[in-house]
Amino acid sequence: MFAWTTRGKKTFRSLPEHLFEPTKALAANQGLYNGFLAAGLIWTYFISDKAWQMNIALFFLSCVSIAGIYGAVTAEKKIFFVQALPALITILLMLLVK
Repeated sequence: MFAWTTRGKKTFRSLPEHLFEPTKALAANQGLYNGFLAAGLIWTYFISDKAWQMNIALFFLSCVSIAGIYGAVTAEKKIFFVQALPALITILLMLLVK
């Protein structure tokens, strides 16, 4: 996420060097989204209290929503519908079923 234009070039050697700068926002969005998702999934798995599971799930769904909104603003509007909207709908459903 933070080293896309430096270490990313060494890691993804098959990509032409001129593509790294224009795709910097996409890489940042992907890193942010994946980090939030992984942290939330891992943490929620270890919580036995149902109320806290709900709270943590809502927090990380909010984080995923923020990442989707960030992607829509900085990279491509379509990202909102692919990332943020499903998380926002899930939040709404969780709150209605609660």
